[in-house]
Amino acid sequence: MGMSLEERVRSTVAALLHAAGESQTELATALGVSQAQVSRRQSGTAAWSLTDCEAVAAHYGIDVLELLAGPTRATEALPAARRRVPGRQASTRRLEVIERGV
Repeated sequence: MGMSLEERVRSTVAALLHAAGESQTELATALGVSQAQVSRRQSGTAAWSLTDCEAVAAHYGIDVLELLAGPTRATEALPAARRRVPGRQASTRRLEVIERGV
């Protein structure tokens, strides 16, 4: 049997974070929640709600159905402008997170 929907959403969010070169902290800021809340959702101790899924999809510029379809479909739908570019300077906030361990 395949992944549950909850596992698929967690896997998709992880793939989008990687493809966009973002941290959980950056996603949390965009969603208006704490990094700890994103971490709990990603670890499976809390679930991503449908409202959360809509917000994540909007943040990445994809349709919520692509998010629910799984990591391959979601990352293929990720707009080029949202993709991590090797060698691109990280955002100021991302540098602060890396340097200070925030």
